Amino acid sequence: MRRSRTAISVEILRAAMEGAKKTHIVYRANLNFEVVNRYLTMLEEKGLIEKKDSLYVTTEKGKEFQEIAQELGL
Repeated sequence: MRRSRTAISVEILRAAMEGAKKTHIVYRANLNFEVVNRYLTMLEEKGLIEKKDSLYVTTEKGKEFQEIAQELGL
């Protein structure tokens, strides 16, 4: 069964909650690097995640998005 874009985004944001390298996000979200790169770019453009040095960190906006998605069961 395929996951929705929202579900994948939430998994990435959850993996980056305390800061995570791209490799950790790939394993945690069960995706490949090509897909993760596309999602990270999209999430950065929307202000849900930011890159600090070599770590990706979920922003406050990203945490809010994740909570709302979780409440809705997405």
